Amino acid sequence: MDKGSAQVPRTTGAGVWLRRYHDTEGAPVRLVCFPFAGGSASYFFGLSRLLAPDIEVLAVQYPGRQDRHTEPCLESVAALADGVAARLPADGKPFALFGHSLGAIVAFEVARRLRDAGGPGLPERLFASGGLARPYRPSGTAVLGDADILAHLREMGGTDERFFTSPELQELILPALRADYRAVAAYEPPGPERLTCPVSALIGDADDRTTPEQAATWQERTSAAFDLHVLPGGHFYLDDCQEEVADIVAAALRASRPATAAG
Repeated sequence: MDKGSAQVPRTTGAGVWLRRYHDTEGAPVRLVCFPFAGGSASYFFGLSRLLAPDIEVLAVQYPGRQDRHTEPCLESVAALADGVAARLPADGKPFALFGHSLGAIVAFEVARRLRDAGGPGLPERLFASGGLARPYRPSGTAVLGDADILAHLREMGGTDERFFTSPELQELILPALRADYRAVAAYEPPGPERLTCPVSALIGDADDRTTPEQAATWQERTSAAFDLHVLPGGHFYLDDCQEEVADIVAAALRASRPATAAG
């Protein structure tokens, strides 16, 4: 279920994939953020506020949610990654990718596409938050029932209890959840191959779906530097650790751009 703010973004509308919530167009570097299954761009409003004005945050809005609710949901990681990769700004500004849970996989696939096809350049870093390099499949099948999805959400925690008792909320959110869970269930990670950018993995210390050992497998996906950050909380540790995450992101991007930082 979407846990984001109701703030109105500066870019919005059907077919628009990227949202900017703060006046940061003049920032020297941008962070493109990818939401979790069932999530929306507005989840990253708080992180955008914390990183402004030094880092421009663009949050991805997948089809089928919030102001794109009339558009068909996409049911594969490849389709989501293709959609984002084709619409990233090609203005030469350095950028990094940040994905949470499903978003970590989509961000990784976007990085692969940029590596293989060129376009707006290569990301300076991939931040893989609360996600596995080899994704968890709740039922092991490509077709998941609503009961499976709801049970998995309860197990992970972090979802407002009103969602589980409100048919109205479920009618709004379940179509996106079904599509995203099918995307994860059908996703087949590529064979042994590595990105050339550094990877930072972030998880909550009480997330029983992503242990530190599992998160460390992201190291297999880069030929550059890797680091792991374990923060307090469960799968949605980011809810309560936004300041810590903002500090980690800002420090990593400063380190990758020493000339600008020194200036």
